[in-house]
Amino acid sequence: MFQEILVSEVDEGQPCLVCDDQCPGFAFHEWRSNCVHCKCARELHDVYNDNFVNVRDRLGWKREEDPNLQTSKEKTLREGFTWVPSGLTRKKIEEYMDQLPNHKVPRVGTPGERYRDIQLIRQLPKQDLSDRYCKNLEDPSERKEFRIFRELRDQVAMDIGSVKEAPADGTCYNCKGEIDRGELVVSAPKAGDNLFWHPACFACDTCEELLVDLAYCHHNKHLYCERHYAEIIRPRCPGCDELIFSGEYTKAMEQNYHKDHLACWNCDKKLIACRYILREEHPYCIPCYQQLFAHNCEECGKPIGPDYKDLSYKDRHWHEFCFKCSQCEKSLVDQPFAPKNEKIFCSDCYDNSFAARCDGCGNPFKGGMKKFEYKGKQWHDECFICAECNQPIGNKSFIPREDRVICVPCYENNYAQKCTKCSGVINKGGISYKNTPWHRECFTCTNCDKMLAGEKFTSKDDKPYCGDCFGDLFAKKCCRCTKPITGIGGTKFISFEERHWHSECFVCYKCNASMVGRGFLMNGEDILCPDCGRS
Repeated sequence: MFQEILVSEVDEGQPCLVCDDQCPGFAFHEWRSNCVHCKCARELHDVYNDNFVNVRDRLGWKREEDPNLQTSKEKTLREGFTWVPSGLTRKKIEEYMDQLPNHKVPRVGTPGERYRDIQLIRQLPKQDLSDRYCKNLEDPSERKEFRIFRELRDQVAMDIGSVKEAPADGTCYNCKGEIDRGELVVSAPKAGDNLFWHPACFACDTCEELLVDLAYCHHNKHLYCERHYAEIIRPRCPGCDELIFSGEYTKAMEQNYHKDHLACWNCDKKLIACRYILREEHPYCIPCYQQLFAHNCEECGKPIGPDYKDLSYKDRHWHEFCFKCSQCEKSLVDQPFAPKNEKIFCSDCYDNSFAARCDGCGNPFKGGMKKFEYKGKQWHDECFICAECNQPIGNKSFIPREDRVICVPCYENNYAQKCTKCSGVINKGGISYKNTPWHRECFTCTNCDKMLAGEKFTSKDDKPYCGDCFGDLFAKKCCRCTKPITGIGGTKFISFEERHWHSECFVCYKCNASMVGRGFLMNGEDILCPDCGRS
């Protein structure tokens, strides 16, 4: 079945798709799989297949004799793709492609064409397909082991899937979704004739990528691309990307290396029995690590090697023993610190030199201290006190007086207005009467305790009385109506021989004509107008 066909891939000098202009083009390392210039993997460069690729040719397999199972280069390209499943009509080809993710459809001149090229190189590495591409088969026994592996893989596990219409309703072996009779599905003969997959589900169990050109390996009821199947059977060296067929190899970082391939990623120094540092999954010897990655200490200016702790703060780095206060030189390891003017200070030195100070005691505010601020001044909790009683005010209310703050009780006792009647503090809504303060509720009639706020009132001996009480207690009585003459509201009255009348009551007792400003006659207790008096 096997026929030796060289894989023709263009890689030398191809630009890196990651580094852009920084890489002059892919160049082979003596034994590694990555680029000498930029160290990116080979498949991250613009590697492509030189000619039209038939997957059987890449695998080195003989072509199928049944012409119905073959798809020629001319037909494939005529359909507008770089690969199509064999044996399908144009309509069925489009139906199949419609079920794949758009960016993975191998249509000519699209990202799908590039995707297929990458997967051919990645899933079917040429060093797994022919010993011609293996640089590390050092003796005939290893080469023999390689050929045994290849033959057993091709006979037992590897095959190419086929696309057909589902013969009956069923489920997809991968996603367990429904498959309708007549729907296009992929079958894998080495997995069993009754197992089917949706086209988008025919993928490697490890990398989960579509199996390129339907080339698969079956192992323990799972499908794999050739790369990941091979790694189940044989260890793969991460340095050269070749399978290891030697009985002697090195295990490090949970990976297996050819005995000389555990080497510094930068200078290729062999690291067996040597100290090294792992960075971004690559090992480096100590000198290369220090040259490429070690930071210089902010204090002494020397590199911080792997034997020392690297303490960092905002892109600045220190040796552990150099990380100390710029003022008192106290070690700041596991201690609070603060930066200022490109220097670092312990909390005490920072507070003494730079922290704000209390307007009460003059001492600095340290980290975490409670601070009270008022009108541009600031105090410690214990320094924010009443100017009268010297007790801490804290979060309680206070009243400013001149440049001092006074707690409410002290202000009320010493400075607040007090009611003339009850001597209680007047907080709001007071009344002033004859320059003396009163609570509204305390300003009442001296006789009946009626509230006088908003009412008419008068006074006697500096005591307030409502109009009714004042009239009853102190006012003269009108001789005609007998009601008090209070004078409230500017009431006018007339007096004669110790007798008194309201102005409106001073009328002729017979005809009720007003006598105000007129002459009148007395008839006993009555007053009469001259006309009534003569009659």
